[in-house]
Amino acid sequence: MEIIGTIKKINSAVQITPTFSKSEMVITTDEMYPQTILVEFAQSRAGLVDAFQVGQYVKVAINLRGREWQDPKTGDVRYFTSVGGWKIDLATPGQAAVPAAANPFATTATPAAAAAPAPAAPVMSDGDDDLPF
Repeated sequence: MEIIGTIKKINSAVQITPTFSKSEMVITTDEMYPQTILVEFAQSRAGLVDAFQVGQYVKVAINLRGREWQDPKTGDVRYFTSVGGWKIDLATPGQAAVPAAANPFATTATPAAAAAPAPAAPVMSDGDDDLPF
């Protein structure tokens, strides 16, 4: 999957444990309803964000990750979702996140074609019928 948008914020790499580090980037998508999405870059990919700056238009390759957690005190189960980035490239504004051919919701009809009336069905009288019954 990919996210395309403008970098809103970059958090440089942070060492969480002796063996785990991550950095974060906030991206505002360029859609009809823009979304602000936090993307995490972990381990060897944590340094990828260092080459970019706030305000740049980028395409980020992501994986969605989910996990279940049970509170040991109450037994309540909670679910968490994270967006993990693994590649960042500069993008061109107006670039589609999904190619139109791969997007099942994309329409190729133009407004003029959509507004064109359907051809009228031929009107037949009783004697014009060539069916044998």
